[in-house]
Amino acid sequence: MDEPINLVLFSGTDDKLQAAAVLAAGAAALGRPVRIFLQYWGLDAFRADRIAADHGLAPEAGEAGAAAVKEALKTGKGDWVATLQAAKELGDVDIQACSLSMDILKLAQSDLDPMVDGVSGVAAFLINAGDGQMVFI
Repeated sequence: MDEPINLVLFSGTDDKLQAAAVLAAGAAALGRPVRIFLQYWGLDAFRADRIAADHGLAPEAGEAGAAAVKEALKTGKGDWVATLQAAKELGDVDIQACSLSMDILKLAQSDLDPMVDGVSGVAAFLINAGDGQMVFI
């Protein structure tokens, strides 16, 4: 299990960010390297001034899904930031912001939460992905 699991985060809704964080934590707990590539709205969620904000849910969550997520957060579950921070503490989790998305959103690395390890292009991400599994969220 030397090949990394590679997560491309395009969506910035809290439910999809939590799904990515859970995958990252599970892989890290198993000793598998995790490479996360932040693009567009996934990247936007990692802005230092917005990381703790409510990013909403995917439309398919509906009212029932929103109520379930709200209840989970009350009990300490579903906090994607905490889950992702725990994953980084557990193992080899590298988070890179897409350089093109950074340019489009007019962001500097200093605008991002310190959890983001750096900025790279898609070619560098794909090289580091090796033959590992790729998940697009």
